[in-house]
Amino acid sequence: MRLFPGVPLIAALLTGVTALAPASPAGAAEEASAHCARQDRLHVPGAEHQETACLQDLTTAGLAGTPYTDMADQAGLAAKGTRNPSGVPGVQIDGYFPDDSRLNATHGWSHDAQFVIRLPDDWNGGLVVTGAPGTRRQYSTDALISDEVLAKGFAYAATDKGNTGANFFTDGQAPGDAVAEWNRRVTELTRAAKKAVRQRYGKAPDHTYMTGISNAGYLTRWQLENRPELYDGGVDWEGVLWTTRGPNLLTSLPVTVARSQGLATDDDLIAAGFAPGSRFLWPYHEKAYWGLTQKMFRAEFDPAYDPACPGASIGGTVEQILAPCASDASYDYASRPAAVHRAVAKVALTGRIGKPLITLHGDLDTLLPIATDSDVYAGMIDAHRRGGLHRYYTVQGGTHTDGLYDTYPDRLRPILPCYRSAFDALTRWVEEGTAPPADRTIPRPTGGDVVNSCALAE
Repeated sequence: MRLFPGVPLIAALLTGVTALAPASPAGAAEEASAHCARQDRLHVPGAEHQETACLQDLTTAGLAGTPYTDMADQAGLAAKGTRNPSGVPGVQIDGYFPDDSRLNATHGWSHDAQFVIRLPDDWNGGLVVTGAPGTRRQYSTDALISDEVLAKGFAYAATDKGNTGANFFTDGQAPGDAVAEWNRRVTELTRAAKKAVRQRYGKAPDHTYMTGISNAGYLTRWQLENRPELYDGGVDWEGVLWTTRGPNLLTSLPVTVARSQGLATDDDLIAAGFAPGSRFLWPYHEKAYWGLTQKMFRAEFDPAYDPACPGASIGGTVEQILAPCASDASYDYASRPAAVHRAVAKVALTGRIGKPLITLHGDLDTLLPIATDSDVYAGMIDAHRRGGLHRYYTVQGGTHTDGLYDTYPDRLRPILPCYRSAFDALTRWVEEGTAPPADRTIPRPTGGDVVNSCALAE
């Protein structure tokens, strides 16, 4: 079934990267600025399937209700009052790279390694790459990231990370393979998107940035550590920390399961790094996040611990999916076999970043406590004497998903406007040599529009 009726299936017509004929700078610029110019030359290198579309608006304002985005997969990530730009015409490419897993059913393809690339008519010479947060898919950060960077003139590319949904851990041949694939898929898309940009505009990107939230914040950290040559910098929005010896999710989450079963106390959670001021968020996270997250990632890295839970599937109903495994209440990562630690080592971070990185983390993050995550990662960067490449901002009143602000507007603040300010600061740092403000806590203001404004420095 074709997703975009009437649009040629370029991937079926071309077998390699389209070679562009030399053009004068003036001629190339004039051609590239035309609406959807060079659409017939676009072929994403390595893609098994792709479909292109010429659109009047690449932002969610124009795409909502169409096959070109998925508003449901963005649920809960932004506060309701968030203002986004619109009116960015250009070309969108949807497709997938070769993969043998079938967890992503978007477009009816039932094929993983799906991606989206957006190429605005009015291009500023840059490219922004991201991956899906959590276990979401390639359109999940359209409102958080894509809209804003497209309006600034950047090309944009996002990947589903190669496996999606709560059963992502079923992908791969060995423990740790599914998460390791996330990093490989980002690298794959970055290289391919750069070539697609060259096809569209007649030149490679002047600057390429990696960015993302949560699991995609982890991807940003990993790429700048392991593939720094592909990027000029990145913004890490509360990335997940994976270290071989800990801390990691498998060291911070078991106590939450124990508490849900009456085997641990509030003080035990605080001792494990959860902020005392985040207590009001604990009931929600106990129901929606803690047990599920521990269950998924323990199944990914340590399936032998309790083969029956979750088993071959994490569940067929919402209740089954969210239910914790009782055995996780006593899970002790430190005492697990060396093979488990080797599985985590496949994806572990070191702090050896090779390009400028800005990290933001909310002090009320109740899924990834700041004390066991970004505080630690900042220390890892400093330990490797890379602190000059790093800025770290703690967002007072920030939590893991901005959507919770609408429930607690008197206690929380959205991180998104601070993220947007941080991205602007990164581009000035890279392109103009203007250093961002020093590491600091961004205070929660008592008034004003906290949903759409955030100054990194007073």
